[in-house]
Amino acid sequence: MNLPAFLMSRQNLDSDLFLHPTILTDQPVVLAGYNSQIDLPQTIALLRQMALNAASADKPPFDPSSGIGTPMNDPGEREILDAIAAGQMLIFSYAGDRCMKLVPVHRTLSRAIEAPTTENVLRGAISAFNEDLDTNIGLVKKHFSSEKLRLRSYALGGDQRRRTALLYMEGQIHEQLLQSIVRKIEALPDRDVPDLEALSDLLGFSKWTLITRYNTTELPQEAASALARGKAVLLLDRFPFALVLPSLVSDLFVSQSDRNFPVFFKFSFQVLRVLGVLTNVLLPGLYVALVSVNPEVLRIEIALSIAGSREGVPYPALVETLLLLLILELTLESTIRLPKTIGPTITMVGGIILGQAVVQANLVSNVLIIILAASTIANFTVIGFQNTTSLRLYKYLLLFLSAMFGVLGLFVGIVVICAYLGQVSTFGIPYLSRWKAGRRYG
Repeated sequence: MNLPAFLMSRQNLDSDLFLHPTILTDQPVVLAGYNSQIDLPQTIALLRQMALNAASADKPPFDPSSGIGTPMNDPGEREILDAIAAGQMLIFSYAGDRCMKLVPVHRTLSRAIEAPTTENVLRGAISAFNEDLDTNIGLVKKHFSSEKLRLRSYALGGDQRRRTALLYMEGQIHEQLLQSIVRKIEALPDRDVPDLEALSDLLGFSKWTLITRYNTTELPQEAASALARGKAVLLLDRFPFALVLPSLVSDLFVSQSDRNFPVFFKFSFQVLRVLGVLTNVLLPGLYVALVSVNPEVLRIEIALSIAGSREGVPYPALVETLLLLLILELTLESTIRLPKTIGPTITMVGGIILGQAVVQANLVSNVLIIILAASTIANFTVIGFQNTTSLRLYKYLLLFLSAMFGVLGLFVGIVVICAYLGQVSTFGIPYLSRWKAGRRYG
């Protein structure tokens, strides 16, 4: 391949690519790389110092033993582009017959290690992952310093090359799980992975699943805890979260940071989370069932109290509930998307002012405000935002079944959800199983 001609043609397509001629121990060479990634003055100073050291040892610059860089023997276009995209600098002779790659002085493009923004830690380390893959690997190793920790690196993608690291603990991870992940990744190395949906496709997960097959965490200690329990951890370059496979039902209730509290408090937290899930999923459907279909189940005093609160409300209980749930969902979505400086204002307007206004306008009852507020708060007692999304969907299923069949429909919905969860598995590991490292499934 005519390397100078190839790089000049690439420079015409990408102005970020520089071709810098210079002299290296009396030999004219050309440096190539990306301006946005490489600190060129600092790199040239480092390169000349390395060349002087090589010259004093009578080593030519392109010799493998010169210590300047890694020689590339007849590299192809893919190899050249991968090296440049990875932030390395190429050094080649004017004729292009000799070439080597060098790790340059990089520009600082990643933020420092900061506190997590999507997870709160009461007791424990507060360092969080960032967008740099090597930094994230280092954070995991700091929290999990074991000789049994294993790492496999991959470069995925055809048009958008992206580094991926698979971490696991040898002897603890289930062999079927490890082989399944490795086989899926290595089967399609040229598939682009720009987002988690593409990653799910790569791993063979269905697009229409209502259960997330992996959990995301921003905390290195949570990833280290998963490794110790025999799970696999995937790290993607430019993605400040670790993906933990497989996801199990216990991940909704158990957090590594709970272990920093006495046992009684740890189990209290887990019981509260179980109650939170039940409250969030069952309470709206139970309200609609008891108000619109089976009011005879209630004591007469409670039935009269609820009927009094609904006096003047022109809609049936289902429409009333859906109307308020829609407002709550819009409030939640806008709070997540808006900047932190505006989010609390939207919460106050949506949760207090608008909530009080709809009651005074006789659009919903006071009792429903209490029920849906408790249900929404309970939704966020579970661990992981991705899990709260699934629970919100189950709530609507139970709501419609309760509106049609009352308490019987609520129980049927619970059975349907349990049956669905019972058949979900990730690489042969059932979602409802109790995880134990090294245990065999399937």
